[in-house]
Amino acid sequence: MADDYKPSRPIYMQIVDRIMRQIARQDLKDGQKLPSVREMAIDSGVNPNTIQRTYSELERMNIVETRRGQGTFVTEKKEVLEEVKKKLQLELVNRFVESMKELGISEEEIIAELKQHFNKRKEAES
Repeated sequence: MADDYKPSRPIYMQIVDRIMRQIARQDLKDGQKLPSVREMAIDSGVNPNTIQRTYSELERMNIVETRRGQGTFVTEKKEVLEEVKKKLQLELVNRFVESMKELGISEEEIIAELKQHFNKRKEAES
């Protein structure tokens, strides 16, 4: 399943982001083995060198570890995994707030709109 990649950002970084989201959602669990470079390249529709670079970047970030002869695994360090989730959370919040501010919406209006949104969701779930 080849993904649609944005030309504005390196493909390997887009795959890094995808894997980080999978880890944050716990689709990939701590200690879980990632697909081999070749498998991931086929699934992602990219060159194996791109996946090797992806895995190297994730390893540099301490998110995965490569075990000689066994493969690449998600780290088992809970603090690193929590940091990944917090980083993604912060990026989403920052993007949301910046988008709202670009529309001329004040912080107070953003907060009020979010409260209203969550109240409607609670009512719908009841």
